[in-house]
Amino acid sequence: MKFDHYLKEIERSSEFKDFQKKNKKAYLCAGFFVLDFEAGKHMRQVDYALPNGKIATFIIDNGVKMKISDQTIKKKLPEIKGNIKTDLEALKGIVEDEMKNRTVTENIKKMIAILHILDNKVVWNLQCILNGLGILNVHVDDSDQSILKFEKHSLMEFMHTSALGQTPQLEEGQEKKPNKQEEELIQELQQKIKEAAEKAKKEPKVKAKSEVKKELKVKK
Repeated sequence: MKFDHYLKEIERSSEFKDFQKKNKKAYLCAGFFVLDFEAGKHMRQVDYALPNGKIATFIIDNGVKMKISDQTIKKKLPEIKGNIKTDLEALKGIVEDEMKNRTVTENIKKMIAILHILDNKVVWNLQCILNGLGILNVHVDDSDQSILKFEKHSLMEFMHTSALGQTPQLEEGQEKKPNKQEEELIQELQQKIKEAAEKAKKEPKVKAKSEVKKELKVKK
């Protein structure tokens, strides 16, 4: 589905129409999506900036629900204008093509996709969780689907830097509180770390050369 499809679904809702009457100066500033390719469950939401610095979030989940943030944002967020060209479903393929070019062989399990303005461009900021202990941070230019940034991190590194303990940021100074689905995603990643650590403990330790020599002497 294209981003515009979800945008039109929101704009047709009574919640948005009531919101627009009361907030005529509100403008589109971001999209936020969690794509779970294993379970086939996705989370979709679109954000509008208000003149008072608050954010109105429209969540698409068996209808459209709206909530307005309690906190205000000091820095004004850029407005997203025009049609968004990249399909949500196409993002996975775009990243996988780049993974092949960089010989990254894991599979993408889940993806957090944030649509926003970065350096005067409409950019998809992607956090991809791989089936190993890996995380990809990829920026995709919406206008031509080119890769602006591609970084691979281990899950351990990601946790040590507290990146998963923080909420996704659209612009410096703006924070999004983790919702239930995001919290479950973080818990799943933490469980993976725990399982990997327990597995490492159970693996037989490699004997030092000195120990091997001692054993050979005893046998002789």
